[in-house]
Amino acid sequence: MTGRAGHHEPLSNEQRYGDELRRRREAAGLTQAELAERVVCSPSLIAHYEAGRRTPSHADAQRLDQVLGTDGFFTRWRKTLAKSRFAEHFQEAAEAEQLAVFIEEYAVSLVPGLLQTRAYARAVFRGFRPHATADDVDKKVVNRLERARILEHPETPRVWAILHESVIRTLVGSPEVMTEQLRHIAQLGRSGRVLVQVVPFSAGIHATMNSMVSLMRFADAPDMAYVEALHTGSLTDEPSLVRRYRDAYDLTRAAALPPEASLDLIESVAEDYGNHERPPHP
Repeated sequence: MTGRAGHHEPLSNEQRYGDELRRRREAAGLTQAELAERVVCSPSLIAHYEAGRRTPSHADAQRLDQVLGTDGFFTRWRKTLAKSRFAEHFQEAAEAEQLAVFIEEYAVSLVPGLLQTRAYARAVFRGFRPHATADDVDKKVVNRLERARILEHPETPRVWAILHESVIRTLVGSPEVMTEQLRHIAQLGRSGRVLVQVVPFSAGIHATMNSMVSLMRFADAPDMAYVEALHTGSLTDEPSLVRRYRDAYDLTRAAALPPEASLDLIESVAEDYGNHERPPHP
């Protein structure tokens, strides 16, 4: 890339990483397709790595070192790349989310990050870290809203969000915050940009009620699943485990209200909050 006066802009750490990977691959006499086969990923994913568009997961970096005989070089270097804007346990999931063509989420207690409004996100971060500085909270809110920019595209990624009823009835911030947040979700649902369902309290126990789950599908890589708990999260592309998460998600989808009834419920609860009333537990 060339800037003004013909000067070349410096490469990012990710681009330097990709350049080194390309050099080591070529020195080993391998094509992108051959390296991908040995690392067990798609050739286009290797192309993303070499272009600096995507950072290998820890597991992929280890496999690259093993295949290329680089004695942990790429695994160690990966740790020195620019610090993520997100929590360490969510870093790889945030990168994957930006490349997904289909995202399915189940939220057990809070609105998923992709659907959060500014005020709701601020209230969440304040609740989690009451002693955080205003600047720290501002940065986290900006980062969360930046993630949601993928929804500005009219079609991709396709997003299917299933919310437990506790998500829409738990007061976060204030009634005004909740009114804005629920109307935002309803607008996304009514516009067709996000398919939204609610699992009502009356559904009782269901397959994913113990944890949030995010399933991601890609055009050129295996499906991935991300689950999260307090201060920890796990991202996997292991086929049998992803399949188990998907089975659980499908069972939860079956327990949820249909989309139209779900949006009606969300709008009804938003109206209660708009009247400065705490929505009653059914």
